[in-house]
Amino acid sequence: MALNEVLTEIDTGLDAAMERLFALLRIRSISTDPAYMAETRDAAEWLVKELESLGFDASLRETPGHPMVVAHSQGDGPRLLFYGHYDVQPVDPLELWKTPPFEPELQDTPNGKVIRARGASDDKGQLMTFIEACRAYKAVNGALPGNLTIFLEGEEESGSPSLVPFMEANRDELTCDLALICDTSMVSPGVPSIAGSLRGMLKDEFTLHGPRIDLHSGHYGGPALNPLREISKIIASFHDEKGRVAVEGFYEGVHEVPPEQLDAWKTCGFDEKEYLDHAGMTVAHGETGYTTLEQQWARPTLEINGLWGGYQGAGSKTVIPAEAHCKITCRLVGDMDPAEIRRKLRKHVEDRLPVDATVTWDNDLDGAPASVMDTSRPEFEAARQALSDEWNREAVIVGMGGSIPIGYYFKSILGMDAMLVGFANDDDAIHSPNEKYDVKSFHKGIRSWARILDRIAK
Repeated sequence: MALNEVLTEIDTGLDAAMERLFALLRIRSISTDPAYMAETRDAAEWLVKELESLGFDASLRETPGHPMVVAHSQGDGPRLLFYGHYDVQPVDPLELWKTPPFEPELQDTPNGKVIRARGASDDKGQLMTFIEACRAYKAVNGALPGNLTIFLEGEEESGSPSLVPFMEANRDELTCDLALICDTSMVSPGVPSIAGSLRGMLKDEFTLHGPRIDLHSGHYGGPALNPLREISKIIASFHDEKGRVAVEGFYEGVHEVPPEQLDAWKTCGFDEKEYLDHAGMTVAHGETGYTTLEQQWARPTLEINGLWGGYQGAGSKTVIPAEAHCKITCRLVGDMDPAEIRRKLRKHVEDRLPVDATVTWDNDLDGAPASVMDTSRPEFEAARQALSDEWNREAVIVGMGGSIPIGYYFKSILGMDAMLVGFANDDDAIHSPNEKYDVKSFHKGIRSWARILDRIAK
């Protein structure tokens, strides 16, 4: 691979690469909303055409939900699979966006130029770094690098309901020597990072039922059971005064971080003040006795993501609501079993129901265990050196607080390790209004993948 020529091609072609990314960002591929089903498919078809134009054997694969995109390039060297997702989060609340979410803009900020749009960082900008690296390689060498499979999903932001059946049905086609995932962030701006672990995820939702109907709060206030008051008591019982989850047995399968790993994390470039400032906080509010990094990367959580009931409109309506609702997610680490955590969580709630209250659960929500990568593989050190060369800073292997179930599924279904390399920053506002992706991340992300492929694709 003529690496220097490829890097030059990336530099000179950056404007054109940005135009292609903007074209993809304009497609409103919100997978969770049926109103955008056609446009989500448009995004998949757009990617198929782009990959075909580079010489990949690319196709759109149907699923019960949104389609998968699968592309192959035959060549020498190990079989590498690149994974990304082309769907995006909803844009609500729309009124908080300063620019239209699907009209990408290049903006100047105190920290440099950014691309502002829904999906700019999660995950369209990230997946395009790999595709653009392949494009530059093809332009210089006349062929694509190595022996590649590209696997792009359209349901990652809506729970990936089609993912596991599709992987099981196409096991032989998708199984490679190593998976590459670009859906993560750097530990700190300018510090290239490889994720060595990911927290797992459990989702649950329940409704607490009280009176048969909404009640007049004058006629029934006092004697009536108020579901909002009772659900508040239950939610308050989820944690103790030290920030620990108080659900019995919740910490089974959680392991303490080895001292040598903690020492490595201390020098990884993480800026706690900057991290907290981005969220408008001055201190960390998690478990007492653990650092902010440990809370984010190595400790489990139970979070309340939504809580509602009763009258939500303008003004006042004097009712005692018949129902109250709660959405929960748990981030899992170590050997925590999602099914067991769900059972324990539900028992905790049901044991605390007062007389005349009942609970129903949403049984269509998913869960996945944590993922721990084999970072002793030589590809990890090769990638770390490649990233260090590009960013002029020692690359680090870190934990990640997020949950990307695909990493676990690659291991459990296809028997392959995954290497997670991403170029997002903590202030990218993914899943939030005004999402952005640094132009530096996009540009150097393309160059980084070119360097990584130079080292591991032969």
